[in-house]
Amino acid sequence: MKMGFSGLVISIFLVLTKFAFAQQKPMRVKSYTIAFKIKNFGFYVEGTLQGLESEIIFLPKELEKSSIIASVKTATINTNNSLRDNHLQKSDYFDAVKYPKISMKSKKVVALQNGSFIGYFDLTIKGKTKEVKVPFTYKENNQTATFQGNFTINRRDFGVGGSSIILGDEVVVNIKVETEL
Repeated sequence: MKMGFSGLVISIFLVLTKFAFAQQKPMRVKSYTIAFKIKNFGFYVEGTLQGLESEIIFLPKELEKSSIIASVKTATINTNNSLRDNHLQKSDYFDAVKYPKISMKSKKVVALQNGSFIGYFDLTIKGKTKEVKVPFTYKENNQTATFQGNFTINRRDFGVGGSSIILGDEVVVNIKVETEL
C-alpha cells in the first residue's frame, strides 16, 4: 500500500504529538533519609522512617508538570529504643496496624528567586490530611538529582500522642532523597 505525501505528514504529526504529550518517566530513588526529632522530657528524641515508596516527576523548568507522591511505612519507625518504637506503633500514637503508611502528595511546587523551591503537599497521618509547606533544594550532579528539605508539623493535628506535658507538640522532619536522572 502506497502512502501519499499527506499520509506521511499525518503520520509524522501523530508521532510528534505522541512524544510532545508523553508523560515524564518517574525518577528512580537511589537512596534516602527520612528523619525526625521531637522534644520528650526536655530532650530531643530523633528517629527515622523507612520503606519509601515514591513516584517523583520533577521538571524544574516546567513545575506545573511536576508531581511528587511518596509514602513510608509507619511500622518502620526507629528511635533506637525498641520499647519506645513498639509503643509508637500502638493506637494512641501511629496505630501502625490500622494506618500502615504516612503519605504525601504534592499539590503544587513554586520556584523561589534563590533557586530553591516550596512544595505544597497534602500530608496524611492516621487518616488525617493537612496541607504542609515544604521548602526544599534540588541539585543535579552527573546522573543524580538530590532533593533536600525540612518542615515542621504539630503531631496533635494528626491525633498522634494526645495531650502531654512531657512530649512536645512540634515535630521537625528532614528529608533527603537522591534519584537517578
